[in-house]
Amino acid sequence: MKTLRRIFLVLLDICSVVAAAVLGLLLRFDLNIDSIQKPYDEHLWKTLPFIVVVTLVIYWLFKLYDSIWNYVSVSELERIVIAGFIVSLLNVGISYAMNMTESTSSWYMPRSFYFIFSFLLIIFTCITRFGYRAIRMMARRRRDKKIGANVMVVGAGEAGNMLIKEIMASDYLHKNICCVIDDSNQKVGSLLQGVKIVGNRDSIPAMVEKYEIKEIIVAIPSADKKELSAIVNICQKTGCSVKILPGIYEIVNEEAKLGQLRDVQVEDLLGRDPIVVDLDSIMGYVTGRVVMVTGGGGSIGSELCRQLADHGVKQLIIVDIYENNAYAIQQELIMKHPDLDLKVLIASVRNTNRLKSIFEAYKPEIVYHAAAHKHVPLMEVSPNEAVKNNVFGTLKTVKAADAAGVEKFVLISTDKAVNPTNIMGATKRICEMIVQTYNKKSKTDFVAVRFGNVLGSNGSVIPLFKKQIEAGGPVTVTHPDIIRYFMTIPEAVSLVLQAGAFAKGGEIFVLDMGEPVKILDLAENLIRLSGFVPYQDINIKFTGLRPGEKLYEELLMDEEGLQDTENKLIHIGKPIKLDEEKFLADLDNLYMACLDEPNPATVRKLVGAIVPTYKPKNVIEGQ
Repeated sequence: MKTLRRIFLVLLDICSVVAAAVLGLLLRFDLNIDSIQKPYDEHLWKTLPFIVVVTLVIYWLFKLYDSIWNYVSVSELERIVIAGFIVSLLNVGISYAMNMTESTSSWYMPRSFYFIFSFLLIIFTCITRFGYRAIRMMARRRRDKKIGANVMVVGAGEAGNMLIKEIMASDYLHKNICCVIDDSNQKVGSLLQGVKIVGNRDSIPAMVEKYEIKEIIVAIPSADKKELSAIVNICQKTGCSVKILPGIYEIVNEEAKLGQLRDVQVEDLLGRDPIVVDLDSIMGYVTGRVVMVTGGGGSIGSELCRQLADHGVKQLIIVDIYENNAYAIQQELIMKHPDLDLKVLIASVRNTNRLKSIFEAYKPEIVYHAAAHKHVPLMEVSPNEAVKNNVFGTLKTVKAADAAGVEKFVLISTDKAVNPTNIMGATKRICEMIVQTYNKKSKTDFVAVRFGNVLGSNGSVIPLFKKQIEAGGPVTVTHPDIIRYFMTIPEAVSLVLQAGAFAKGGEIFVLDMGEPVKILDLAENLIRLSGFVPYQDINIKFTGLRPGEKLYEELLMDEEGLQDTENKLIHIGKPIKLDEEKFLADLDNLYMACLDEPNPATVRKLVGAIVPTYKPKNVIEGQ
């Protein structure tokens, strides 16, 4: 096939040379054949075979038979122009050489002929090369208008240009690009690859209707998450399918191809750039160390285990009460890290003797404490269990770590610990107080890490919404005004790991998570991402605030304030002063109440005495 294409091009070039020579001579004499003197005519036909051969050789040297002409560009055009001028110069040389061998003739071709010939040869060569592409593109556009979806491209920069060019050149992407959107007023009205730039982002809804757009492709890889979120929100409200072009760095690094468009993900709607922590530069403190993760089978705990395994820990100890989760992460790590010294232990952090034996047997140097009950409504119904597992599970783990001489202990906390309205948040606040209290009396560096809701974690709102959408709705939202801070699991884990590197003891590390997200907006966008129209295809039902739930979460108590760290997105909350002796005595009273007092109201009262900022809301009567 390649050989046949080359032969075809050679034949076209022979025709081009002959046509350029003959037409060049005719143009020189104003297309009047009778005015062409016979010696010129004879000289032309004598030199023409040599010119043909020279042209083919020059074109071969310039690799004009090797290019894929369906994708010709400026590079091929430059080579055609240079080759054409060289052929013209050699044409002059051939004419002079032939005249020198003929003793009687002093006839040369008119000087203007050589310029006309050169110009025509370049034109004809371009037509034979670029014409193939033009014909294919015209046929493809006609086909795509019939069978392809109408597409709008958002972004008239280099990425948008490359995208449109590839779609138009592809035999596999049947898309009819109707218009381009760009926020630059200077570009509006211009053409990009022959497609008109019709307006800025505010014009998207009107242009979707005008051009009957079915799909929108956002091609602004340089946009930050906040800008991208704003654009995606506008696009999704049109009801069109929305896709995003991968970042240019991903294309250059071959992590993604230009045509590899991806669907919009929930993370794109958070309105902020992802938190990026250079873990390689800070993870030296775990390399070659014995590390324990409690709750290691959970969403956060399992990701911690993955990251720790990636950074060369000497031994990884996973402690979890739920055997299925523990088994899942065990098998995953065995496959990915067959040489890892991995111990997976089924144990409860509420069991003092079991914890003591584990710490004595394995002597962990670093502990990440992720084991906890975290489901707000369920803990409201069973506050005693929340206290026993969260507060006293943490206290017993802290004591075991202290006794075993652990170097660093990192507690996983939550934004719900700030001004808590539910028992789960209040217990986590007590856990922070335990960590800060024992840091003062222990050689172990005890710290806490506080962050918001985690996208995709067990019990998070996203999996629930997805299941409700799959079932045809309705999607349940507690309140139209409820807002939450959100993180991805990798973000949360990177913060926890960096806290371990920064830890000097007693700190509460807090992530700057940007603007909070309205849960109603998240539900509506997720419905659109699933290809449905909110309130039409999938209804949204408001169920009212659940027990212990509030409209918004805070990251810091007012009295804590903030201190900066080396990472501008990670801050340290100043410790709150407390009477440590009274605090420990109150813990003893709370422990006895959980064991002896069946009335949850008593437990809540004692928790409130320890955490003055705890203000229960929506408590179920009798619970």
